[in-house]
Amino acid sequence: MRLHLIDELAMEVSNANSSDQLTESMSRAARLMDFDHFALSYEHHTLSTTRAGVLIHDYPEPWAKTYTEFDLSGNDPVRRACERSMKGFAWRELEQLVPLTKGDHRMLSVGSANVLAMAIPSRAICRDMPAAPAHLPRAPTVLPSAMLHVAEVVGAFALTAARRIAGDMLVARRPSLSPRQRECVLWSARGKTAAETAAILGIGEDTVVQHLRTARERYDVHSRHALILCSLFDGLISFADIRRWWYFN
Repeated sequence: MRLHLIDELAMEVSNANSSDQLTESMSRAARLMDFDHFALSYEHHTLSTTRAGVLIHDYPEPWAKTYTEFDLSGNDPVRRACERSMKGFAWRELEQLVPLTKGDHRMLSVGSANVLAMAIPSRAICRDMPAAPAHLPRAPTVLPSAMLHVAEVVGAFALTAARRIAGDMLVARRPSLSPRQRECVLWSARGKTAAETAAILGIGEDTVVQHLRTARERYDVHSRHALILCSLFDGLISFADIRRWWYFN
């Protein structure tokens, strides 16, 4: 039964050629999976040739208006959690993924009153994308747990359709860094100064400074933090490289 439903819903959302069609397909999917509401947010790739995105939902209008007018997405803990999870999760699992502030708890309390409580992180679907959250449907009291796997699969196809509808295409990437430049950026991301990096790599401090300067010029950024973010985004260094070193040193 579930496999048949996955095939049916995945095919329907995949064939959507506009935001309106995708909204209609997702609304029907939500009903068939026994959820009350859905939302899907696709954000364009930073290196995209278009600035378009896709945001569709059937949230209650008061909540949607509040969320948009007060730009709550910038403080949304669910968005942060989507960057830490490769699978769908319920809101009750948020604190297992990210620390929550008092403001986060207030937002979740308001959101919970307006029928939101499950998210499918897009990184599990579009691995070359920044993790733009896709909030998939939920029931206001009890999540239909038997349908969570179906929701994840349907969410994957829905995000792929959203990306196509948005017309998001990659442009040529910036020049890659040399192996030594990459090493310098990695040690900088691990919190090392130029002098400390020089000692670790067995090269001069001035050489490290020059490597980092050249790397910033290639990315057209002017700070250490911006360089680290660009390198992480392009995959030249990884969070795993940084975290492993922090944990074992």
